[in-house]
Amino acid sequence: MSAGDWLADTRTSYDTVAASYAEKMRGYLDQLPYMLAALSLFADQVRAGGDGPVADIGCGPGHITAHLRGLGLDAFGIDLSPAMIEVARRDHPGLRFETGSMTDLRLDDASVAGLIAFWSLIHVPDELVPGVLGHFHRVLRPGAPLLAGFHTGDETRLKTEGYGGHPMKVYVHRRQPDQVTAWLRAAGFTVETTMLLGLDGDMPGAIIFAKAAA
Repeated sequence: MSAGDWLADTRTSYDTVAASYAEKMRGYLDQLPYMLAALSLFADQVRAGGDGPVADIGCGPGHITAHLRGLGLDAFGIDLSPAMIEVARRDHPGLRFETGSMTDLRLDDASVAGLIAFWSLIHVPDELVPGVLGHFHRVLRPGAPLLAGFHTGDETRLKTEGYGGHPMKVYVHRRQPDQVTAWLRAAGFTVETTMLLGLDGDMPGAIIFAKAAA
């Protein structure tokens, strides 16, 4: 599958499920105390580094962006799906949201004080992940924190039905933390710690804390 194919399929799929996905995410964070703790620690790291704009890449309907703003960060969101961005702007007026792709991130070098990619790398093919992480490193200030969340495992599956029963066509890649850690280090990040989530559940995940090396 070409880069254009998977990007187009991902964009169309999330355009289709945008409203249903936003509804599912309402209040979702309140059920996840460990994720809330990770976001709070990330906010502390951004403030310790001197504050500044924080990019939520693959922001979806903006629930994480809005939570970060509630923690006092100057957070803004970027998503591939125009429909997701429309929903985010509707649900979180006054916050900055824009369409864009993490494979061609249109942000200036060293322009953000923090970056979060929560379960947004899961659709990116393996061969493109290093380039995406390279973009993340480029736009982060030296020493600025990165928070990356993803499904853990060893399989890739095609998701054909999504939120609300709507049709989708996206590949979901589950990855081992060691693989993501290796990619991060190769992209110039210092990896600080990994938090494992839902180990006994159907959808185990991980959150990696890293910092952009100077």
